[in-house]
Amino acid sequence: MRRLGERRRRTPPSGVEPLRVSISRTVRFEEVDAARIMWHGRYASWLEDGREAMGRRYGIGYLDFLEHGVFVPLKLFHLDFRLPMRYGQTYAVRTELLWNEAAVLEYTYRIEDAEGRVTTTAGTTQLMLGSDGGLLVEAPEFYKKFCARWRQGEIVCRP
Repeated sequence: MRRLGERRRRTPPSGVEPLRVSISRTVRFEEVDAARIMWHGRYASWLEDGREAMGRRYGIGYLDFLEHGVFVPLKLFHLDFRLPMRYGQTYAVRTELLWNEAAVLEYTYRIEDAEGRVTTTAGTTQLMLGSDGGLLVEAPEFYKKFCARWRQGEIVCRP
């Protein structure tokens, strides 16, 4: 059963698994409130770090899109807080890019503490816009080629 506010996870087509990346972060002093708990407004930056790591690993980062005249602004941002994140503790931000050939990027995130407990789940959706700012109905050609390679198993999740 889904928790209130959680997004339903799309079942990928047979054989097309999400791409994954994991990064480590430590809660810094500037990121906490008076109770030494990470302030809710800082989560966006951590998710951005996960998306950038994904882009670097698989060649679909923001600069790759910009080189093809495509902007990828955030449309949807969702957080589900489960456990507090505290000053000085290290966490893993686990990011998945879900399979989608449309002109959108759908990510899910799990932030886990050192004991493997899930502290936060999240999801973001980014649209693809042309250089004129218009919404793209189809993904750009370079992303279609990326998706074709992903579907054929040429691009796989690396540990």
